[in-house]
Amino acid sequence: MPELPEVETVKRGLAPTFEGALIAQVAQNRPDLRFPFPAGFADRLTGRRVTSLSRRSKYLLADIDSNDVLIMHLGMSGSFRIEAGLAEDLPGRFALPRGKDPKHDHVVFHLETAEGAGARIIYNDPRRFGFMDLVSRPELPAHPYFRELGLEPLGNELSGATLARLFAGRKMPMKAALLNQKFIAGLGNIYVCEALWRTGLSPQSPAGMLATKSGRPAKKADLLAANIRAILEEAIEAGGSSLKDHTQTDGTLGYFQHSFAVYDREGEACRTPGCAGSIARLVQSGRSTFYCPSCQA
Repeated sequence: MPELPEVETVKRGLAPTFEGALIAQVAQNRPDLRFPFPAGFADRLTGRRVTSLSRRSKYLLADIDSNDVLIMHLGMSGSFRIEAGLAEDLPGRFALPRGKDPKHDHVVFHLETAEGAGARIIYNDPRRFGFMDLVSRPELPAHPYFRELGLEPLGNELSGATLARLFAGRKMPMKAALLNQKFIAGLGNIYVCEALWRTGLSPQSPAGMLATKSGRPAKKADLLAANIRAILEEAIEAGGSSLKDHTQTDGTLGYFQHSFAVYDREGEACRTPGCAGSIARLVQSGRSTFYCPSCQA
């Protein structure tokens, strides 16, 4: 499933076309994705303007001038692509190559951009684990998708002190705590593995070790917070990680996977300077964890 850097990459790719655009038409090609579309989905968007595009955790949020918010989740295999021209222009021709089988093009937004140009944004999802919804902006914070989400790891709130406050006294494994969306929203398996390796922390250590007995941040709490932010920013700069389905909105692949230090490197040499260990794999809560038993104590 795309993690925060992949979703942020998609948001940044869509924003220049989507923000300020008039939605001239919506082609909804099936009644449901993971969930049914909301009643009147296409009609509620047609003729409306997108005022802003943002991200919360792994959700894309398009604010509409009707005071609705279009919620979009990529699921396992969802992706967007941008094509130039209105629906009636250039039939059968595309400004960018089709990166996906068009039979999985489930939603097409026909737009007039803020600059007055024609464009299409197409949502493609072979497995249909993604979804879209419409929710009134005032109702958004209390909506089930968002009401229990934790802090955003790219914001100023993430710090060693915050990690100490969140995890003080908790015996759950470090990795499980970092993946818990009620604490920190948007962190996923890949980037947690990488951040723990970079910090020299075992994924099996109790999360409470990030706080001292007095509740202050332990020495590695500040380092972990800094490494989480740094790895996410590096991944966004690289366009995310393309393992199976993730592509950017122009159809190109992300390339952060070439920078993985531990993820999917079982049996390979650890990259920590001076470490003679090799990367191991274990299963935690049904997910593969990659780490170095020698330097992640």
